[in-house]
Amino acid sequence: MRRLGNFPLFSLIAIVVWATACTDHSDNKNTTATTAVTPSPAQVLKVVARPQTIVDLMKQRGEQDEAKPALKILSPANDATINGSTVEVKLNLSGDLKGYMPHKDPTTGKGNHIHVILDNQPYEAYYEIGQPFELRNLTAGKHTLRVFASRPWHESYKNEGVFQMATFTVKGGGDASKPTTATGGQTVASPSPAAAPREGKDMPPSTAGAVDATKPLLTYSRPKGEYKGGDADPIMIDFWLTNAKLKDDGGEYRVRYIIDNDEPRFIDKWDPTWLSGWTSGKHTVRLELLDKDGRPVDNGGYNTTTREITVVK
Repeated sequence: MRRLGNFPLFSLIAIVVWATACTDHSDNKNTTATTAVTPSPAQVLKVVARPQTIVDLMKQRGEQDEAKPALKILSPANDATINGSTVEVKLNLSGDLKGYMPHKDPTTGKGNHIHVILDNQPYEAYYEIGQPFELRNLTAGKHTLRVFASRPWHESYKNEGVFQMATFTVKGGGDASKPTTATGGQTVASPSPAAAPREGKDMPPSTAGAVDATKPLLTYSRPKGEYKGGDADPIMIDFWLTNAKLKDDGGEYRVRYIIDNDEPRFIDKWDPTWLSGWTSGKHTVRLELLDKDGRPVDNGGYNTTTREITVVK
């Protein structure tokens, strides 16, 4: 056979083919390396004690956290029919307050407040209880209002009398410049003076569902919204429970919570639950009220509620 130098021709061809194959393989590896996405760290949540910052704040507040505030909904009246799309919420606060009073600190932007929940929307914080709180742009139809007192870090008071609920019906769009009235013509909310803006919010379209005030009802409260800095870990789960007791409180109900479609966990005592180990990004939190057989308890669709929160670290 004809030789090229000291190598046979077929050996030279084999070397060229091998080198080409190695070059192509190397190029493929480089391409893969530049497009690979580093997976985010797995989220492992664990229940922890109340954070020390909250413990210290409780000490500074004196006996406020032992208060037993009582609320009464003055407006809208239960079973009222409201003409107009703006409804004013007026509350009366009483009870053994021990210094508790809703008010926002202008420096910190925090303070005692009332959680105001329209239908099953996320709550709105109501700080200046001396001024009515407006629910604006309500859709026509039946609505449910739920209110309860809260601490600056959004932990609810859980004493008897602090939670109140009312149902009312909105008719038409109405004229926002006129007082809204109940069926009999009595004024249940007055229009806001143009020069005195009030706390409130334009509400998204929402309907109440068939809520029965005599049946077990879970009212979702926290977590909600965006969590940053020191607030991003741990994060509190809190809710209000009506007409039901959890297992460790002498009842037969349980609250199931599911984070990001992970394994279900359970709450058997009506206390805040603090979870540590959150990763940055969006998360879903689902709370469900279960009966003694582990089945969801229905009440207008409100006993199973899912919220989306954002954690920024």
